[in-house]
Amino acid sequence: MTSAGLALIVGFTALVALLAKPFGLWLFALYEGRRTPLHGALGPLERGFYRLSGIDPDREQGWRAYALNMLMFQLVTTLFTYALLRLQGVLPMNPRGFGGVGPDGAMNTAIAFVTNTNWQWYSGEATLSNLSQMLGLAIHNFLSAATGIAVAFALFRGFARREAKSLGNFWADLTRVTLYLLLPACVLYALFLVVCGVPQTFAGSIDATTLEGARQTIALGPVASQEAIKMLGTNGGGFFNANSAHPFENPTALTNLVEMLSIFVLGAGLTHAFGKAVGNTRQGWAILAAMLALFLAGATVTYWQEAAGNPAFHQLGVAGANMEGKEVRFGAAGSALFAAVTTAASCGAVNAMHDSFTALGGLVPLFNMQLGEIVIGGVGSGIYGFLLYALLAVFIAGLMVGRTPEYVGKKIEAREVKLAVLAIVILPLCILGLTALAVVVPAGLAGPLNRGPHGFSEVLYAFTSAAANNGSAFAGLTAGTPFYNGLLGVAMWLGRFLVIVPVLAIAGSLAAKKHTPATAGSFPTTGGLWIGLLVATILIVGGLTFLPSLALGPVADHLTLLSGKLY
Repeated sequence: MTSAGLALIVGFTALVALLAKPFGLWLFALYEGRRTPLHGALGPLERGFYRLSGIDPDREQGWRAYALNMLMFQLVTTLFTYALLRLQGVLPMNPRGFGGVGPDGAMNTAIAFVTNTNWQWYSGEATLSNLSQMLGLAIHNFLSAATGIAVAFALFRGFARREAKSLGNFWADLTRVTLYLLLPACVLYALFLVVCGVPQTFAGSIDATTLEGARQTIALGPVASQEAIKMLGTNGGGFFNANSAHPFENPTALTNLVEMLSIFVLGAGLTHAFGKAVGNTRQGWAILAAMLALFLAGATVTYWQEAAGNPAFHQLGVAGANMEGKEVRFGAAGSALFAAVTTAASCGAVNAMHDSFTALGGLVPLFNMQLGEIVIGGVGSGIYGFLLYALLAVFIAGLMVGRTPEYVGKKIEAREVKLAVLAIVILPLCILGLTALAVVVPAGLAGPLNRGPHGFSEVLYAFTSAAANNGSAFAGLTAGTPFYNGLLGVAMWLGRFLVIVPVLAIAGSLAAKKHTPATAGSFPTTGGLWIGLLVATILIVGGLTFLPSLALGPVADHLTLLSGKLY
């Protein structure tokens, strides 16, 4: 480890904390439906959309109607994307003449992008046309991110409102987030990337002559526009197979830093927006402090392990950091930090191959996802996932002091706790259950590249990434088979929507409650004790749930490596 590498991690964390408030204020304005500086130019588009679609943005919905509208929208867009991918071969804007995607692959990809997972079993530049990349995938990068923020807004209203029956209007939340936040921010972001050297063209490829005189065909396309929303919306699906390790997606150390910041800024901003919504910004800062504490610890451990290098190489007299699968222009620190960032959020973009990390260096990204990616988390999904743990933590605190738990002025009773536990257990049920199936049937055992604990880690990582809606992979797993495409598609769908529905039910239950003023007996939820309880609850629940699987995978991999056995 070097002082420069540690300074990068600490400085990045500080920048995220500084950006939380300005982004939080913009998000809070959208949450309230107030005018922004962009309304003058974009307001007619919003009103025109409502007129064409017959939507009344002022007509609010209860949690059931909000959930039903959201689910029907996801189902329709999934079917649309499936059809687009299947018919790709006969549709325009296909300069390289790619054929239609197979049924299991199209199903997997449609679910991946609708659920904000962006899992990719394929090589983007060798499988999908420009039309599929833009109309089938990039659009979902906007809509899935906006859906997550809309659900977060609904939960905020559940905490903020008193004796109310409604949580807002799903269509209005979706439209405003897309139109006044994601689209304008990504236009500026894409222009920045173009200036830094990221391509933005409808050309399919270009022929070049190498220094040795050979001819090489280099894939191109509308990369910058997709890269911008891929990061800002915590989507992660790369235009190229190498993702953000590719110089056309992430050419310099500056773009690497900006891309990492863009993964976190909306998730961090939503913590401040939550504090504003409940009338106490200290609540938001407490959540952000707990998130950053978990993130800083994980990023430091990952960098420590990658900087320490491979013990097997050390025994051969080769010292230095573990640079296998990493770009020299980013180094061990930039690669380790990116891995921690992308798995602490539901992004899944990678600038290094996680399969090549050391065993314990790869454990941290895996554990980040197993916690439900609540360490900052995806846009919307991070904050509402974290609030599930907050409800669990205040319930535990209530048991300790012998009174009904309260959180931000609402009594947390049996219904809310049961729903929170239901939402939390969905992830381990999907991850552990499907991993267990994959490692005992021949079709599943055919996927891992490696044997032993590392091969188990490859399978465990895939189902963790899918159920947590991340999308990154231990690249050693051959996942583009009907078996893995099907099971990973199920994991992505359940991991997204079987969490969202209980969250909306909690929001509806809370909105109907009266406000409960804090008293001398109330457990404080803004100080260091609360932050410590939150972190402890998350680590204990996550540790007890996933420690056996981690012991079989990364921990066993590390111990066998120390003993000199390689896989």
